[in-house]
Formats: sequence, C-alpha cells, structure tokens
Amino acid sequence: MNTTTQPLRAEAPLAEPVALYPSPLKEFWQAFSRNKGAVGGLLFMLLVVFCALFAPWVAPHNPSEQYRDFLLTPPMWLEGGQAQFILGTDELGRDLLSRLIHGSRLSLLIGLSSVLLSLLPGILLGLVAGFFPRLLGPSIMRLMDIMLALPSLLLAVAIVAILGPGLNNTVFAIAIVHLPAYVRLTRAAVMGELNRDYVTAARLAGAGLPRLMFVTVLPNCMAPLIVQATMSFSSAILDAAALGFLGLGVQPPTPEWGTMLASARDYIERAWWVVSLPGLTILLSVLAINLMGDGLRDALDPKLKNAV
Repeated sequence: MNTTTQPLRAEAPLAEPVALYPSPLKEFWQAFSRNKGAVGGLLFMLLVVFCALFAPWVAPHNPSEQYRDFLLTPPMWLEGGQAQFILGTDELGRDLLSRLIHGSRLSLLIGLSSVLLSLLPGILLGLVAGFFPRLLGPSIMRLMDIMLALPSLLLAVAIVAILGPGLNNTVFAIAIVHLPAYVRLTRAAVMGELNRDYVTAARLAGAGLPRLMFVTVLPNCMAPLIVQATMSFSSAILDAAALGFLGLGVQPPTPEWGTMLASARDYIERAWWVVSLPGLTILLSVLAINLMGDGLRDALDPKLKNAV
C-alpha cells in the first residue's frame, strides 16, 4: 500500500503585538487638543514665534526708520491711511507693524530668559528645602515668604531702580520676582513624593542623595512646574511691559511693547492706534499663553487628562 506524504505546512507568522496604549507624545497631544482654546493659543504663539525668529525678513520696514512725511498715519483701512503702512505709523513716523514684529523678539526673549533664570534656582532651592525640612528648609521658606509679602511689580521696580534700567536688569528683576513660586511649588511636590514606595526602594537600593534628588524625585515633580513656567512666561511679558511703560525696562528707540505704550500715551486721544495696537498685542499674547497653560494642565494632570 502506497503511502503519500503530505508536505509540511509552514507555520503562520506570529501576529505583531498590538499596541494597547498610545505613545506618550500621542497621548499628550490627544489630551491637549481636546482644549480648543489651548490649540488656538498654540497657533497664535507659533505665529508670534515665527515673526520673532524671522523679523528682519517679515517686517516690511526698518523699525527705527523715520518717515517724516507720514507722522501718525492711521492704519490703511482708515481715512488717510497708506498702503505701505498697514497698521499706521507712530509719532516719529516709524512703521507700527515693523516695530510690533521686532518687539516680539524682545518680549519673548525677556519671558524665556526670566523663566529659565527663576526656574533653575527655584527647583534647586525647592529640592534642598524638601529634602532637608528641618535643617535648611525653614530658612529658605522664610526668605521666600518675605519676598512674597512684597507686591511683585513693586519689588521688580525696586530692583531695577537699584541696578539701573536696561534689558539685562529687567530680566534679572523679573526672575527674582517669580522665584518664590517655583521654590514653594517644588518643595510641595517633593514633600509629596518622598513618602512614595519608589523613593523608599531607591533608598534601600543604595541611591545617593544627588541621584534621589535629580533622577528619582525631580522627574515626577515636573508636570506642575511646566504648567507654572507657562503661566510665569505670560506674567513675565506683562511685567516687562509694565517696567517699559514706567521707563525702567528696555530703553527707546529699541522696539518693545511696553516701551511703545509709554511713548504713545500722549497721543491716545488723536491717534488711538498708536496705543491700542501694542496693548492688543500684549493682551492676545498673554491670553494665548494662559490658554496654552490650561491645555498643559489638562494634558499633564492624570486626574484631568482622562476626563472627556
């Protein structure tokens, strides 16, 4: 009896594992994009950042060039406006749109620099206060309480008045004003994490103090710090504009939104655009950053990002 052998069938390849959870970046964007206001704020700030980075090519005119024949020219859609000056000119005949675009560079620079100068020392002091609650914590927190007892703008004005007006001193003054918020927030987050099981396990595994502070605990405290940094960014822009309006910030003729407001306040009755447009730019920028902060809070807070 003939027996026929059946060819062996090739085994079907194993199915690729199905990703049960989205990537962290995709999950973050899904939670962030649920907040339509945050997405709108992000788009507006991307436009501002683009104008700041490419200001020499985006601005239609030199921000310091004076057109003596076009003093206080209204925007192009009003009677008497000129097509070459879309948003009009100021009291010296300088193009407002070009000055607003170049002013965004300084405003963003002041905001970013002051946030970094206050965030990094604030995190370090907050970690020290949290890890040494009896030795160094009380003295650090009492110093922060004294700084918080003073009005923020008054403290910034006092610092700039002592150091002198200018860009660098403005950044330093705003950073000092925002420092206590980071110290207190970092300390509170660290105190909440020190009793967790993973910190106890790291201690038992022989992790040193620097590793515990910067590798084990700090990454788990970054979510509220990121949100606070976003909010401080908008506050720094407002503080810089306030100092510029008082004549203690960036000095003219350098284009800066607060300085533009200060130089135009005498013309508010007969040339509203000279004051309204810089003020509207500050308003929209701060509003956009605050909306982004709300979106970051919703995306980074585990209690909120899963809520539909």
